[in-house]
Amino acid sequence: MESPSGPAPCLLICKALGLGQDFAEPAKSTYRPVTAGASETGGLPRYSVGELNQAIGTLLDRGFAPRFLLEATASRPQIKKGHLWLTLTDGEASISGVIWASQLARMDFIPEEGDGVIVVGKLNFWAARANLTVQILDVRPGLSAVMRQFERVRGRLAPQGWFEPERKRALPPWPRRIALLTSVPSSALADMLRTAKERWPATALLVVPIPVQGAVEARILEALRRLGENSESLGLDAIVLARGGGSREDLAVFDGEDLALALAHAPVPVVCGLGHEDDTTIADLIADYRAATPTAALVALLPDRSAIRQGLLQLRQHLRQGAEMRLMSLKQQLKHQQVRLKELHPRLLLARQREGLEQQQRLLAALSPLRPLSRGYCLVHNPKGKLVSRVRQLQTGDTVELRFVDGRVLAQALSLHPLPSSE
Repeated sequence: MESPSGPAPCLLICKALGLGQDFAEPAKSTYRPVTAGASETGGLPRYSVGELNQAIGTLLDRGFAPRFLLEATASRPQIKKGHLWLTLTDGEASISGVIWASQLARMDFIPEEGDGVIVVGKLNFWAARANLTVQILDVRPGLSAVMRQFERVRGRLAPQGWFEPERKRALPPWPRRIALLTSVPSSALADMLRTAKERWPATALLVVPIPVQGAVEARILEALRRLGENSESLGLDAIVLARGGGSREDLAVFDGEDLALALAHAPVPVVCGLGHEDDTTIADLIADYRAATPTAALVALLPDRSAIRQGLLQLRQHLRQGAEMRLMSLKQQLKHQQVRLKELHPRLLLARQREGLEQQQRLLAALSPLRPLSRGYCLVHNPKGKLVSRVRQLQTGDTVELRFVDGRVLAQALSLHPLPSSE
């Protein structure tokens, strides 16, 4: 028999448990309904209301896991007599849930309206009212709750400039010692240790074990506080906060505001390598450097000895080539100086000067006014010693001096006969 709105309640419950087919097609099923306390009429079991509810309870006890995980959204949470009652829904179906007061006092996360949650629970069935409720044994924030908290913290810190690039510090180029804050043992730690050994084993690593999941922010803060107080004595140059892969919900601890401020006030640069490349936490945003993974954090911090070795080999080659070229240049300069020294030898200089003097003597001899005298010419000077080049410079009776190539003669001008052309 069906109600106007759908199948009978018993069939709804069975379908929710994956047993609806047994009731819908009994001829094909080996299921035998629980009939304790029931009588049969015409082959069908007959129940009282109490007997029916008791049978349903027995069926649930036998056919459903004692504990299970349930992903849902919290709706209408409210405290009643110290217990937290709420509705768990996925948008299409819903079921009541409860956290008993004794359990609520131990909870680290209390869901609010609209929070996505992952519940560890078990079914509670009250036979008196046929009421089915999920008793919540533990609850963790789901993705929507995690992202809502992420946005709340980011909204408070961003206006204060904590995420600005100008605030972030440069990473040390040659770190002497690095503190690794991560879970121990873990694959993330193994990857970081291997990467450090491969890239730059000269850097000392200080491993600080911390929990990386759940309500552990206070313990991480304490580890950061101790490192900050002893950073100088430990010789720390950087801090790495790392966690391996996981869901975004697992990284919720790194969205805390107190943790973010502690990272910002750390005395040395902080590198975060949390989760996967696509995951971004508040710690990633406020860190001095955000690495995609724990391994990438060590890659960002440590020099690559293979690349440095190659660079040194190239530098040595360049130095050798430079030294060889310099030596060749100095040899050429030395040869040039040797040639100049030979050219500046006193004998060569005297020979050049002697040759120059001889050339000058020959030139002077060629240009000497006395040279024409050897061909029969003479020079005439008046009594004042001035050279006479024209007849009109003399008068009759003047005494003149005649200069020949081999001597002088005094003569007197008895008569003057100028040529017409000299006028």
